[in-house]
Amino acid sequence: MKPFTYERATSPAGAAAAAATAPGAKFIAGGTNLLDLMKLQVETPSHLIDVNGLGFDRIEPTPEGGLRVGALVRNTDLAADPRVRRDYAVLSRALLAGASGQLRNKATTAGNLLQRTRCPYFYDTNQACNKRRPGSGCAAIGGFTRGHAVVGASEQCIATHPSDMAVAMRVLDVTVETVRPDGSTRAIPIADFHRLPGDTPDVETALTKGELITAVVLPKPVGGRQTYAKVRDRASYAFALISIAAVIEPDGAGRVALGGVAHKPWRVAAADAALPQGAKAVTERLFADAHPTTENRFKLPLVERTLAATLAEHKAEAA
Repeated sequence: MKPFTYERATSPAGAAAAAATAPGAKFIAGGTNLLDLMKLQVETPSHLIDVNGLGFDRIEPTPEGGLRVGALVRNTDLAADPRVRRDYAVLSRALLAGASGQLRNKATTAGNLLQRTRCPYFYDTNQACNKRRPGSGCAAIGGFTRGHAVVGASEQCIATHPSDMAVAMRVLDVTVETVRPDGSTRAIPIADFHRLPGDTPDVETALTKGELITAVVLPKPVGGRQTYAKVRDRASYAFALISIAAVIEPDGAGRVALGGVAHKPWRVAAADAALPQGAKAVTERLFADAHPTTENRFKLPLVERTLAATLAEHKAEAA
């Protein structure tokens, strides 16, 4: 790990301003991803800004009937909140599928959204990676690609986004609230928050320099049967080969988002509309522009079969 300086932020705008002006600055809260990357020298921040004292650790009701989840709410507390378990079960289930209890006790809401890919070529500093070092190439392309993206990738990057929580938040249509260095605020729909790689895979979100996440807003409860299905190589604490967050209404309508298949949580409006037609129709629309490799082509039928099982469970419970 390389040397760095450290400060404790005393205000949201102050934290954002410090991050915008200090070269190589990074925010730190739980540190469950950043510290690992620093140890491997994948991330080498010269300055850390501790935001744990900013008070963003509460879950509060909104006037619209939803919940405002502070950026520093720990994953354990979010998953266990009675209102989340009752009204946003898909989110609670995704969080519990995501990591060990020890990690959930430290990991924050904002940090979970900002997780960096677990692509092994990204983690290996001896390998070319456009996400880690822009313009260096992508060693994953032509390499071992079993866990990589099948849709939404580019010639510059085929990595996947690792978060389970983000997939559930995508299906719920949450909004990400932020503060900028000048003190102004904005609200970013989750659909626009994560970016596809294109020619700039190192630019992973819509955040600008120094912009700090302050909260995530859950809309009014959507109802329906909410599920989160995660398929992985081992039963505990593994990242998803594929995952499915679904909200299914009694008439079979609803919405679906995928994890483990793209650079961001993957949702397609046409696929949502096709839910009453069954898993095959939904999968065809989700992967209309898919470009899998020979090693990860299995993800397409795996999504279809997992979704079919989810829909069958819904019908059985509704009968």
